[in-house]
Amino acid sequence: MLNNSEPSFAAYSVADGIWYPAGTKQIDGAPADVIAMTHAHWKQFPPSNPAWNYLFGVIYFFLWIVNHIGNGLVIWIFLKTKSLRTPSNMLIVNLAIADFFMMLTQSPLYIISAFTSRWWIWGHFWCRFYGYTGGITGIAAIFTMVFIGYDRYNVIVKGMNGTKITKGMAFIMILWTWIYANAFCLPAMLEVWGNFSPEGLLSTCSFDYLNDNKFHGYFYTMYIFTGAYCVPMLLLMFFYSQIVKAVWAHEASSRAQAKKMNVESLRSNADANAESAEMRIAKVALTNVLLWVCIWTPYAFVAVTGAFGNRQILTPLVAQLPSLICKMASCLNPLVYAISHPKYRQVLQKELPWFCIHEPEDKKSDATSVGSATTTATA
Repeated sequence: MLNNSEPSFAAYSVADGIWYPAGTKQIDGAPADVIAMTHAHWKQFPPSNPAWNYLFGVIYFFLWIVNHIGNGLVIWIFLKTKSLRTPSNMLIVNLAIADFFMMLTQSPLYIISAFTSRWWIWGHFWCRFYGYTGGITGIAAIFTMVFIGYDRYNVIVKGMNGTKITKGMAFIMILWTWIYANAFCLPAMLEVWGNFSPEGLLSTCSFDYLNDNKFHGYFYTMYIFTGAYCVPMLLLMFFYSQIVKAVWAHEASSRAQAKKMNVESLRSNADANAESAEMRIAKVALTNVLLWVCIWTPYAFVAVTGAFGNRQILTPLVAQLPSLICKMASCLNPLVYAISHPKYRQVLQKELPWFCIHEPEDKKSDATSVGSATTTATA
């Protein structure tokens, strides 16, 4: 039995089985620079189970490996193979580069911090660096996906009337993605507008969406929420909805023509194709949009809630999970935008036969974007 001179203890997380002295907060014992950088909101919570940091550290490590293999192969294959060096595929390479460097600059800092301390261990400058590199690579990847969507829209919807993307135009698009990303992240890095600070479990850094200063907090959060989330989401939805609309219109026209000709289908091998062209393209479009929304909406929700909503629902774990989900995007993008490309798979099969990829050779030459694999089915 404890006597009155002994400290009392309280279980802040019975499920975790972790016991702390009554009144302990997750910021207690942190270095002075971490305390100074951390918003008061995070200082009110009891210590989180250290197992969460270990778990996230392990996940980050595996995401890092998967990211570098997937995006590294994309960069290597497209740059090595002359037939794949098209203007459209330049956008694919830029997406892979952005994703590659996202994990290269994020994972080592976080993994070491997660396994050696309960807090961010790298100081104020590297906190800003971590937030800045995560921001520019993420936003550059987002707008690269928008330009890829535009390219597919241009080819599928506009067809012969569309403006053919040249290498010069692709280069300008790529340059724009990085300039645009820096327009949001560089002011915070330089601390002239917005800032970066520890968030969630306090072992990572991100945009300081909890800043109570209206200029650095509310206005900056609305600026980045609008420009880096709302605008690209609306553009992606427009491009891919128009693609689906155009493809379905084409299929409806084909069915009407077949009906006039008293045949079941205009396709000579209709019975051999289990899935029609419009369904394949609709699935690709839907996958692209839903994947983007599912990955980036949680983080947008956390940022907007922190700036304008009920902050009490933003517990350390709730705030930490969206950043992990965003990192997963860098591993999925190669699969969605590159590895599904038949020409890429053919080259990969040739260069790395032990991958056991069995991609049949195309009878027709295809030197367009990733989306062209399905575009040709509607031609």
